[in-house]
Amino acid sequence: MKILVINSGSSSIKYKLMDMDMVSPLAEGLLERIGEPMGTITHIAHPGTPNALETRMEDPVPDHGQGMKTIVSMLTSPKTGVIENKTAISAIGHRVVQGGEQFTKPVPIDDTVISGIRANIPLAPLHNPGALAGILNALEMFPDTLQVVVFDTSFHQTIPSKAFRYAIPQRFYEDAGIRRFGFHGTSHAYITHETARLLGKPVEETNLISLHLGNGSSITAIRKGKSVDTSMGMTPLDGVIMGTRCGAIDPAIIAHLSDNQGMDLQEIMTLLTRESGIKGLCGYNDLRDVHHAIAKGDEQAALALEMLIYSYRHYVGAYFTVLGHVDALVFTAGIGENDAVIREGVCKDLEILGIEIDPDLNAVIRGGDGIISKPGSRVFVMVIPTNEELEIARQVRVIAET
Repeated sequence: MKILVINSGSSSIKYKLMDMDMVSPLAEGLLERIGEPMGTITHIAHPGTPNALETRMEDPVPDHGQGMKTIVSMLTSPKTGVIENKTAISAIGHRVVQGGEQFTKPVPIDDTVISGIRANIPLAPLHNPGALAGILNALEMFPDTLQVVVFDTSFHQTIPSKAFRYAIPQRFYEDAGIRRFGFHGTSHAYITHETARLLGKPVEETNLISLHLGNGSSITAIRKGKSVDTSMGMTPLDGVIMGTRCGAIDPAIIAHLSDNQGMDLQEIMTLLTRESGIKGLCGYNDLRDVHHAIAKGDEQAALALEMLIYSYRHYVGAYFTVLGHVDALVFTAGIGENDAVIREGVCKDLEILGIEIDPDLNAVIRGGDGIISKPGSRVFVMVIPTNEELEIARQVRVIAET
């Protein structure tokens, strides 16, 4: 079974074709700059496929429809392709960020699903429109192929109301849908299953804290394989400090900036989402640059790193009290998988919680997976590379085989 995974944004389409019989990727790529004078596509055919190579091309891509045609051409052409024609694709899985309360699990696409995605655009105005454009064009190109939507928010629909509600009047929850949704759900779901597998435990008996740390970051408390709390809120702006996002702040700051700095709402939201986080603190939003600046004596960069680690530790500590018992603390995504300094900082002096990291093991894990806790640690500390495309493909396969 070959499953094509599509992650369509406002001006880009990320894709991966998975062979689910072998559980391995056949090809993947990223098409960018849709709607600009010149689009770009990077396409990788994996080793063992007929055209194992990396291809970069530039061509005008006026819209998502042309983008999908370009991707199918790359997958099927004699020079770059890994399948003879598009009929070799058994099913398609689409990643959609926001499913609201309506969608609690992956669903085959029909008119009701399309209407639901459209209705949730106010909750994700930067994400759902691009995803919907990709879906509509894929339906047109593959009218007879099973297509499934996997929502980032659905994994967090098991969070209880005491954790997802905000303490504002009931009518704003009922009429405006204001609540904690959480994001990176597909990644946290993948980490949950992989952690259970590596520990040799059933998923429904596994408690963990999953740290998806990248330019955008979220931390999730998972009890018996289900999300029970997560750091991001109604939007991905809430929670820990991130690359350019401020994370949790006093909401009265918004009024203060308006009243005392003369900023309008759009300027404030741009400030909080694109100009804050570690970038706002020290000028860099890439941690490699932050580490380099610290080595040169940059005190602002050092403060930014301290604040970043401190914000992670806040949630780790909180989620220990939420879960009571924790089997594993798991680092994933770009920072979590590659930054040993961050991992050591998060775990420092947490022996009282049963966390004892091994500095030598921690230092050698970069981009791979492994256990980095000491043999006597009551809580396993692990690094597991996330694989959202594989998780989507797995969920699509379950529906295809039902």
